[in-house]
Amino acid sequence: MTTNESRPPLPPELLMPWRTDERAALQAEARTFARETVLPIADELDPQKGEMPRSLIDAMAAKGWFGITIPADAGGLGLGVFEYCLVSEELARAWLSVGSILARGQGLGTQTIDAERRKELLRKSARGEWIGSIALSEPGAGSDLAGVETRAVRDGDDWVLTGTKRWAGFALNADFIEVLARTRDPEEGEPRSAGLEPFLVVKTPGTFPSGMTGHAIDKVGYHGFMTYHLELDAVRVPESDRLTGLYGDQGADADAGGFASVQRGLNIARVHTAARAVGVAQGALEDTWAYLQEREQFGKPLAEFQALRFVLADMAADVAQARAYWQQVAHLLDAGEAAETESAQVKLLATEMSVRVTNQAMQLHGGNGYTTERRVERYWRDARLTTIFEGTSEIQRRIISDRMLGK
Repeated sequence: MTTNESRPPLPPELLMPWRTDERAALQAEARTFARETVLPIADELDPQKGEMPRSLIDAMAAKGWFGITIPADAGGLGLGVFEYCLVSEELARAWLSVGSILARGQGLGTQTIDAERRKELLRKSARGEWIGSIALSEPGAGSDLAGVETRAVRDGDDWVLTGTKRWAGFALNADFIEVLARTRDPEEGEPRSAGLEPFLVVKTPGTFPSGMTGHAIDKVGYHGFMTYHLELDAVRVPESDRLTGLYGDQGADADAGGFASVQRGLNIARVHTAARAVGVAQGALEDTWAYLQEREQFGKPLAEFQALRFVLADMAADVAQARAYWQQVAHLLDAGEAAETESAQVKLLATEMSVRVTNQAMQLHGGNGYTTERRVERYWRDARLTTIFEGTSEIQRRIISDRMLGK
């Protein structure tokens, strides 16, 4: 049987035009870490809906992965969106949440008004000592962030935040929570997003600050860290903790102001989600590849049945296609392109592919796939979420069609 291991590899310039030796080495390092360190932890804790241990986060921090996109002179690796997604895909192949936790670094929660404090927090972020949560969505505002109703009212040198937030991942154990709140209502002629600003709520990991309460949401999948519903009742935030932007992206315009600075961060998040979805699908593909050779029916391995071989071939082609596209879009973002349409397209394509491929993997595993004894059900559950978070598939279709036809 011909396998990837026995087949001569394609020349790098054909496999990935923008591939470099440095990127290949980074990918190999992440792949080894994911399979030797992350996968055993995921196999043990995911069935228990357990949280990733702090020791795992510290191990990733030691590799500098929380500072992949942070400039080298600020203590980071000084790399780009491409490398950030490259590492995240490999980690998500083992456990989606581990591919996601990296987004809680990368300069998140550092865009403070004070430049010196910003530098200090950037270094902490790069070291994995400043890991946060983002509280954007609300019960009545998800994909439509302009509908945020949480209020921020000025009181002397502080802002007082009151409202409800939902889907705040890692909120309890985070060092801070970024909260999007409304400082004023839009005036006539202004966009609905006018008056929305991000605020930095600093906290002690394992606790919520004064005025904030929360409870974990019991999710179908995406285990590894808890996701919270938060109630804010007069949470005080000093003016110095009002942020100039979200997501911590170092390529964003710090002077663009609150909501206006979100777009590039959203585009990066969409490509990051596409890469994570590819990682999940890759895990399902590899496990199915092995299962078809392991499982015998009618006196021969399932791998010898042409119908099943063809399904596996389609799965492999789908994964490769989505991977090539996220890499292309990440390359565009690193080159300074807005790539808003492309980011929406790859998010849509890759996540829908991940759902399809993991569903096919479940089918090819037969009854064994519908048990917690095999990882494939984890990939299936986690893939389903990727079409929802960071903007649903329907929102991506709206963005794409609006760019084509006008709003």
